Amino acid sequence: MFELLPLILIGVLFVINRGAAKRIDRLERELGEVRERLLRVSGATAAPSAIPMETEEPADVAQPQTVAETVTAEEPPLDGAPYQSAPASLPEENTELLATAARGEATAAAPAESLENLLGARWAVWAGGLALALGGVFLIRYSIESGLLGPGVRLTLAALFGLLLIAAGELIRRKALPKAEALYANAMVPGILTAAGAVSLFGAIYAAHGIYEFIGPTLAFLLLGLTAFGVLGLSLLHGQALAGLGLVGSMLTPLLISTTAPSLWTLFIYLTVAQLATALASRIKGWLIVPAIAQVLLGLWALVALIDSADITPIALSLIAMIASWMLIWPGAKGEDPATPETPLSLDALGRRMASGPLALDITLSLAVLLPALVMLDRGPTVSLPLFAFAALVAALAAAGSARHGAFWPTALAAMGALIGAVVKSGLIAQAQVLLLGFGWDETAVVSLGGPVMLIFLGLAAVFAFIGLAQNRRRFAEDPLFATVWAVIVAVLPVMLTTISFVFYGTYARDWAHGLFALGLGAVLLAACEYLYRQGVLPGFRRGIDVLILGSFAAFALMLHCLTDGVVTTILLALLGFAYLMATRKRAWSGLPWMMAAALVGVLFRVFWDPTLVGPDALSRTPILNQLLPGYGIPALLALLSAYEMRNWPGLRVRNALQGLASLLGLLAVAILVRHAMNGGVLNASAPTLGEQSIYTLLVVGLSGILMTLDVKSPSPVFRYGSMVAGGIAILQTVSLHLGVLNPYFSGESTGNWPLINLLLIGYLLPGLAYAGLAFYARDKRPLPYVILLALSGALLGFAWVTLTVRRFWQGEFIAYWKGFEQAETYSYSVAWLAIGVGLLALGSRFDARSLRIASAVIVMLTVAKVFLIDMANLEGVLRALSFIGLGFVLIGIGLFYQRILSGKSSRSPDVDDEEAPTGI
Repeated sequence: MFELLPLILIGVLFVINRGAAKRIDRLERELGEVRERLLRVSGATAAPSAIPMETEEPADVAQPQTVAETVTAEEPPLDGAPYQSAPASLPEENTELLATAARGEATAAAPAESLENLLGARWAVWAGGLALALGGVFLIRYSIESGLLGPGVRLTLAALFGLLLIAAGELIRRKALPKAEALYANAMVPGILTAAGAVSLFGAIYAAHGIYEFIGPTLAFLLLGLTAFGVLGLSLLHGQALAGLGLVGSMLTPLLISTTAPSLWTLFIYLTVAQLATALASRIKGWLIVPAIAQVLLGLWALVALIDSADITPIALSLIAMIASWMLIWPGAKGEDPATPETPLSLDALGRRMASGPLALDITLSLAVLLPALVMLDRGPTVSLPLFAFAALVAALAAAGSARHGAFWPTALAAMGALIGAVVKSGLIAQAQVLLLGFGWDETAVVSLGGPVMLIFLGLAAVFAFIGLAQNRRRFAEDPLFATVWAVIVAVLPVMLTTISFVFYGTYARDWAHGLFALGLGAVLLAACEYLYRQGVLPGFRRGIDVLILGSFAAFALMLHCLTDGVVTTILLALLGFAYLMATRKRAWSGLPWMMAAALVGVLFRVFWDPTLVGPDALSRTPILNQLLPGYGIPALLALLSAYEMRNWPGLRVRNALQGLASLLGLLAVAILVRHAMNGGVLNASAPTLGEQSIYTLLVVGLSGILMTLDVKSPSPVFRYGSMVAGGIAILQTVSLHLGVLNPYFSGESTGNWPLINLLLIGYLLPGLAYAGLAFYARDKRPLPYVILLALSGALLGFAWVTLTVRRFWQGEFIAYWKGFEQAETYSYSVAWLAIGVGLLALGSRFDARSLRIASAVIVMLTVAKVFLIDMANLEGVLRALSFIGLGFVLIGIGLFYQRILSGKSSRSPDVDDEEAPTGI
């Protein structure tokens, strides 16, 4: 261990020093350029041949001194280049020419470092420092193997050797400047010697305790700590690489000391002091890497200590001290300048702010605090102290993140940690409750486990709400972007924490604790919106106001779920959204109407979760007059009123959303009442009958017509496309259900006792007439292909009604396919189909509807195919003859009718085109 320790520490030194050397090299080049520019602009004088002097001088006055003569010994020229001193009487125009020339020369690239300097002045010194450290180690090893010196003498010599190296480094630092330092600054000769001496001291002290036991653990701990802090102090003179070595040494010191009675308080007091010392040194020198490493190492120590330690108090206090050092010492108030009020709120702007400031310090601090805090939660469900420590760490991190401009990550990660901790702790307690109940514990005692947890989560939600609202009050004007981020946290995190607490520890019937807390939270957020509005936050903080409104609505909605149940919650949720919408008469906030849309979405979610709204057992079986009427009807009515109220609102998207939700809820209310009435007051997952499905189809067709009418009076994309979507859904229902699955010919369902007023009338004729009427109404309002589909759907349903009615006439109430066909029934189909074809042809001619004439031609051709393929094979005697005779007369009549139509068209004016007639479909 004594031999490996110097190698480990020196390896760490070189790893840290590699990046530091590059940054120092770049900074020195930039400093040299700035210095040269200042010297040439402020202290140089132009040569007579380069800049003419316009001042009059006596003949006996000597010429200006040469450049070489003006260079003083106290300030050598930079890079060996001469510079010129300018007299105070230099004319203004010559000064401008001189400044321009200096700027042009200053832009020249700095000379690249030669290979000789690189190998001889930099790497040679580093290798020499390593050789010195190893030489000390090997010397001690040789003395041990040869038995020349005793252990005490060897350790004393090693310590003296380390002190001599440190003294040599300081001597060179003081006496070699400025010449050697200016020429070979990157070689870091003093720092390398100091580092080698520090490694020798670390090794000697550890060997005195760990190998030879010359000194006790307390003295060894003090000596190692003093050495580490001394190296950390010397790093202020020698650079960040030496600070890294001192930091690593200080953080590894407890690992090198073994004791039979370790003290967790002593350990973390020492680690806290080391971290604070690193923060102070970093503040003085402006370092970023070393303090980030200090935060990571302290977080790792906390994780290691939590593995087998029950006392978490010193760990939590040490982490809180680290948060305080980040907030007050380094980087402290340093951060990105706040955004101006004109900065647009966008994802790009937020991304730039997220990456601004000392990003490494922000992320390492957040992770070093949150990871141990989350581990603290896994200490059993009955222990409250770890949960208090977790809440304190999360709240402290959030408060620190809110105290500095640009510190996005501590705030965001603290919020994420709070949510993760709530879920993890709640899951652990839920598992414990299940296990304890399985072992026969009292249920009251088991449920009481969540009492302190609930209070802590609600308290943490209150802390985030207070911090976030305070930040909004302070920064809405100077930093609207960061204030909006805090508005999101305030609107989301407290509500989610309260919801998690209610789900795991609440009483679902009526929970006054969570309900009143949610009520207070919503009122506070709404009052904050009013306060900020009166402070003049609009329009820069408009999105923040909208987010706070959403948070208040979510809190009030949670309150309704905590204090009410069933259909009352559904109605009150719609009334809550309507109250927000009506508030637009007093405050024209863009987020208010969206709360009504959110409320209606919540109503739909409750309907999806439980269509009965009150439970299947509590639902009344009285048609229409039951709990479904107010539960579905009142939200639908409020949705319609909201859409009407917002008809002149400037926001097009919210108007469209409310119109679409109102249409959907209205249709849903009527459909659920129909299903309840037609199923004996029972709502279940069984497939609907043909009669019930026919009512749904009629509702959808009616909705399409209503939306089309609304679009004519008040054009809207929701009405325009919604009407066509409703029509398309109705067509799909016709093809898949009316003609397929629910067709009595396939299902065997009873058609009823009455000849004409029966299931076929409801399932086919009425929807067919509805399609025909909708197609006629939409012919000049919707695209022609859509109108043709509606007309063909109506014709198809009418054809099915006639066909199935003929079968019912011959087969009776049940018309299933397994009953077969009679000859007279087969002949009747041909007669009926020809009658339909002739009727459609007459209607198409009367209304000049091309689609009806096409449908007539299709049915007539189908009849012809049926007569030649089916009647010829199945009919016998007079029925076969009558079938062909009737078909012949009908075809001849159709031909004559078409000749009349064509002759009538030929007599029209040539500029009238039948295909372009305004009434054609």
